[in-house]
Amino acid sequence: MGRLFNYRLIIFMLAFLFGIVFSVPSFFQMQKGPKISLGLDLQGGLHMLLGVKTDEAIKSKLKSIASSIKYFTDDEEILIDDLRVKDKSVEFTLMDEDERPKIEEMLKNIKGISYKLEGNKYIITLTPKEIESVKEYAIKQAVDTIRNRLDQFGLAEPTVAKQGKDKILVELPGIKTPEQEQRARELIAKAAHLQLMAIDEKRADQVYNMSEEEAAEYGDIILPDAKNPKRKYLVHEVPILDGSMLTDARVAFDRANQPVINFTLNSAGAKIFGDFTGKNVGKRLAIVLDNKVYSAPVIRERIGGGSGQISGGFSIEEAHDVAIALRSGALLAPVVMLEKRSVGPSLGADSIKASFIALISGFLLVVFFMIVYYGMAGIIADIALVANLFLIVAVMALFGATLTLPGMAGIVLTVGMAVDANVIINERIRELLRSNVSITKAVEQGYSNAMSAILDANITTLIAAVILYAYGTGPIKGFAITMSIGILASMLTAILGTHGIYEYLLPKIERSKNLKFWFGIERK
Repeated sequence: MGRLFNYRLIIFMLAFLFGIVFSVPSFFQMQKGPKISLGLDLQGGLHMLLGVKTDEAIKSKLKSIASSIKYFTDDEEILIDDLRVKDKSVEFTLMDEDERPKIEEMLKNIKGISYKLEGNKYIITLTPKEIESVKEYAIKQAVDTIRNRLDQFGLAEPTVAKQGKDKILVELPGIKTPEQEQRARELIAKAAHLQLMAIDEKRADQVYNMSEEEAAEYGDIILPDAKNPKRKYLVHEVPILDGSMLTDARVAFDRANQPVINFTLNSAGAKIFGDFTGKNVGKRLAIVLDNKVYSAPVIRERIGGGSGQISGGFSIEEAHDVAIALRSGALLAPVVMLEKRSVGPSLGADSIKASFIALISGFLLVVFFMIVYYGMAGIIADIALVANLFLIVAVMALFGATLTLPGMAGIVLTVGMAVDANVIINERIRELLRSNVSITKAVEQGYSNAMSAILDANITTLIAAVILYAYGTGPIKGFAITMSIGILASMLTAILGTHGIYEYLLPKIERSKNLKFWFGIERK
C-alpha cells in the first residue's frame, strides 16, 4: 500500500477531481459555477460588417489642431481672428505681425502639418503621410473602442477584428432578441464624441433666423437640443476641449433622483477647463455629445478640479451605455452598417450535434484501439484521456473562454494527440520487455527514454498554437486555446498521471507476469 501514496498518483487524482468539479457546470449548464460560453457559430447571435468613414477622422484631427491653436493664443494673449475649420484645412488671421515667431514656433511643434501664409492669414493642412496615418489609426482605434465597449457591456467574448482595408467584423454570441440587438448596435455605432463648446453670446438670439452657411461665416455651427430638437444653439465651431481629455465617466443621480453622467478630465483638460471658465464667468458653456447639446449652463465661477456633469433626461440604461461609450473613448470616425445577419440557434444546435458526434466517435475509436492493442496499458492511457478532457473543459470554464466550432475541432484533435505520449511510452516499455528487462526497470526506463521525444513534439506544437493565438483572430484563437490547454493537460495526465498509476500497480504486475494482459505482448 506504500506505493498508493506516490506523489505522481496523488497529483493525477487531484487534477482529475479538479477537472470533474469545474467541468460539471458546463456539461449540465448549471446556474451556479463557472461555465464555458458558446461562440456565435454554436449558440447563434449577431454577425455585422461595419465600414469606417475615415474622412471624418481627418475633420476631427483638424478640429483638435484648431483647439490647440485657440488655447495657445488665448494663453499667450496673442490676437487672432476668424479661426475656422474647413474641409481640408484650419485657417486663422494673425492680428499682430510681431507675434509671428511665437505662432510659427508653436506650429513647428505640431507633427504632421504644413502651412502657408497669405498676407497675415495662416492656412494649415495635414501632410499626405499624416492623412494616411490618421485614417489607419481611426480604423485601429475603432476596433479597440468597439471591443472595449462590448466587453464593458457584458457580452461574452465578442469577436471584433479588422477585415480588409477599412472594414470591421463584429460577431456577438448570445444576441437573440430585437431589443438586445438594437441596444448592441446603438452602443457600437455611438460616436460618444464629447465636446465643451462656447455659446456665441453675441448672435445667440439670431439662431432661428440663421442658416448653416451664415453661421459658418462667423465661425459658428448650429446644434440641436438633445431633449427638444426644435430648440437650437449657436456655438463656436472650435471646441474648448473634447473627449480625448476625458479619463472617467460614471452614472450618478441628481437631487431629483434622475440619472446623470459625471465625467473627469485629465490634468491638461482640467487646466483648459479651469482657465476658460475663469475668463468667461456669466457666459454659457454648452456640453455637447455627438453634436447634440445636453445642457448649456451659465458659468457662475471658475470651475477647478477638472470634473463636470451631463444631464439630459437619460433612462438608467441610456446613462449606463453613454458612460461606457465615454469611458472606452470616442470613435474618431463614425461607423456604418454594411452587412448584418442573425445566426439562429438552430444552426448552433446542428453544429454542436455534429461536433459531439465527431468528438464521441473519435474518442471511442481511440479508446477501443488502445485497449485492443495495449491491453491494460491501453486502459490506463484511456483513463488519462478522460481526465484530459475534463481538465480542458474545467480550465476553459474557469477562464470564461468561449467555445467555437474550431475550438471543438481543437478538442477533437486533442483526443488523438493526448494518447500520443502514451503510445510512445508503451512502445518503449514493450521494446524493453522484449529484451528481457525486468517489468519495473522496463517501466522506469520506458518513461525516461520516451520523455525527450514527447517533450519535443508537445513543445513544438505548443509554440505553433501560441503563434496562432498571437496572430490569429476569432475562430483561430479558439482553436489555438483549446489545443494549447489540451497539450498542457495531456502532459500532466499522460506522463505524470499514468506513471503514478504504474507505480501503484507494479507489485501486482510483477506478481502476475501476464504481459499479454498488461501490455498486449508475449515475451519470447
